[in-house]
Amino acid sequence: MGLYVSPCGLNCLACPAFKATRDNDDDARRMVAADWSKLYKSDIKPEDINCMGCNSSEPPLFHYCQICQIRSCAQGFGFVTCAECEQYPCDKLSAFFGFAPEARNTLDRIRSEN
Repeated sequence: MGLYVSPCGLNCLACPAFKATRDNDDDARRMVAADWSKLYKSDIKPEDINCMGCNSSEPPLFHYCQICQIRSCAQGFGFVTCAECEQYPCDKLSAFFGFAPEARNTLDRIRSEN
């Protein structure tokens, strides 16, 4: 999983922005932008829907991921995922799990394997 699991535990391979980028699918970008604009009460444009995954060393990276505090913290410690951290789960991550319980399952599995 490594490269395609974000620091917070989301699976990039399941992310619609990642899929649209991987497939170079402009129709998917339009659909994701419309869905996310509505869901997050924001103005997300199809050209914003480009991402190669949170741990990719290559651009592009979805805008929010560039400013994500969880991602920034993990990278600051040199971690691929938060599962590596002694403070797991921290308050920020615990709050995030309320929105994405599948991310906790992924990180718990990674911790148990190491």
